[in-house]
Amino acid sequence: MIILKSQQEIAKMASAGRIVAEVLEGLKNLVKPGTTTLELDEFTEEFLRKKGAKPAFKGYRDYPATICASINNQVVHGIPSDKVVLKNGDIISIDIGAVIDGFYGDAAITLPVGDISTEASRLLKITEAALYEGIKMAVAGRRLSDISNAVQSCVEGNGYSVVRDFVGHGIGQSLHEEPQIPNFGRAGQGPRLKTGMTLAIEPMVNMGRCEIQILGDNWTAVTKDGSLSAHFEHTIVVTDNAPEILTKL
Repeated sequence: MIILKSQQEIAKMASAGRIVAEVLEGLKNLVKPGTTTLELDEFTEEFLRKKGAKPAFKGYRDYPATICASINNQVVHGIPSDKVVLKNGDIISIDIGAVIDGFYGDAAITLPVGDISTEASRLLKITEAALYEGIKMAVAGRRLSDISNAVQSCVEGNGYSVVRDFVGHGIGQSLHEEPQIPNFGRAGQGPRLKTGMTLAIEPMVNMGRCEIQILGDNWTAVTKDGSLSAHFEHTIVVTDNAPEILTKL
């Protein structure tokens, strides 16, 4: 069942979303060669708790950390570690969730570490563009798969592939609610979008093929062919007009 949110509930989600946006902005200054992913995790948890928010991921299905920190060919769910040191030329996808007053915000960004290749920079640019193409479709009256198709068209039109094993999702008083939002599919399918739906739209895009595999930690997903992967995400609310992004400054 897809849960429509009241204005009061959306306001709580906006509070959580703003904190997520603020901590992602802060992390941009920390993502540089020599920083460990554990340092990024510790900064994030301290930031969230000072703001009165709880980390949404820590303990979720026994996940051990506050952020997901996925480097280069890691697609999602990379576990922070003091042994993982960022190097010049890396890219890192950081996924963060926060809870305020029982409501969730969820967003992700992929950042360059120092100087990255032209090819990696283009991957980041197209993945973020695909996110916004999907968001533009999140208008009352459209179908859910209009979002999916917009993401896929942007990604594949630029020569990349969409990860199919992970999808976007509804969000609210739970981190994951109905509906699931694939990043691929024919337009005009699925539930009709309604005002008050809150969605986490999140393209995961590989430079090579779409296939992924899970490492031995049972969390970290990597590209099967070793190609780079990028991930961008926003929590949004469907309105009668333009969608409202809840996880931005």
